[in-house]
Amino acid sequence: MIVDKAIYAGGKRRDIEGDISDAFDLAREDGECFLWIGLFEPDEDEFELVKDELNLHPLAAEDAVSAHQRPKMERYDDTLFVVLKTLAYVDKTSDIEVGEIMVFLGRDFVVTVRHGAGNPLGPVRKRLEDNPELLGHGATAVLYAVCDEVVDRYGVVAHEVEVDIIGLERAVFDPNARDVTADIYSLKREVLEFRSAEDPLVPVLQEIVKGRVAECGSTREYFRDVLDHLLRVDGQVDAHNELLNSVLTAHLALLGKRQNEDMRKISAWAAIIAVPTAIAGIYGMNFDHMPELHWTIGYPLVIAVMAVVCVVLFRRLRKSGWL
Repeated sequence: MIVDKAIYAGGKRRDIEGDISDAFDLAREDGECFLWIGLFEPDEDEFELVKDELNLHPLAAEDAVSAHQRPKMERYDDTLFVVLKTLAYVDKTSDIEVGEIMVFLGRDFVVTVRHGAGNPLGPVRKRLEDNPELLGHGATAVLYAVCDEVVDRYGVVAHEVEVDIIGLERAVFDPNARDVTADIYSLKREVLEFRSAEDPLVPVLQEIVKGRVAECGSTREYFRDVLDHLLRVDGQVDAHNELLNSVLTAHLALLGKRQNEDMRKISAWAAIIAVPTAIAGIYGMNFDHMPELHWTIGYPLVIAVMAVVCVVLFRRLRKSGWL
């Protein structure tokens, strides 16, 4: 569906009434302007109208409808096609939801296609409309603002992931904690998904900052700031991945240590129980001719020997750390 559509001239918005192409042609007659159409998860029929109006390339249009594209920048004739991955952190499940924003950038138009609930572009449009100087750079200002919003959201998600990692670290070193191996692997998958969203965007922004995208020549400084933020997030994601590896290694080592301690305790108690079991087994064989079998003090003496040996073993094993 078309979420919003407007023509921008001189840093000011002009709403479109009626046919888009007719309104755009009239605006062009008045001077420099650009058209911005925002869509949310359009179907083929809805996007076909926009594609025909702006003469978008069929391959790019197919990608915009089907989604599930990697972050990239491609050129189709005079149109620049940019794909961004959006991220949204879910507090209840600690999951990261991934969406997409696709931007078609022409000389005097921009089309944004959003998939997924993350990163709504209403605030981005409002921010640009409140900044006529930035809007004066034309359609490329929209691409900058979208990239800036997406990368800022990466920073928020990176902070939330860091909080989750700190929580896992505390759980790992808590003596009474449950086994959190599954939680570590789950968060590691989320971090890898995070990396697959942000890492491919780095070379895209580098191409713009290096001046290899003519459409963005007047906004290179703005994109440089976005690239700096993205590189910082990229470093954080790498650090999170390494830290999770360390947390997992420590957790498995502690699990092994606890299992060894449990085995030592079991073995120690088995050794203590073995003494009275052996003595009782020997004197319970019902033979008539056994040493001290008919002693009056035989029974209490055997019980006393069992108790003394068990106490001695218990103290020795406890002193050595087995109990």
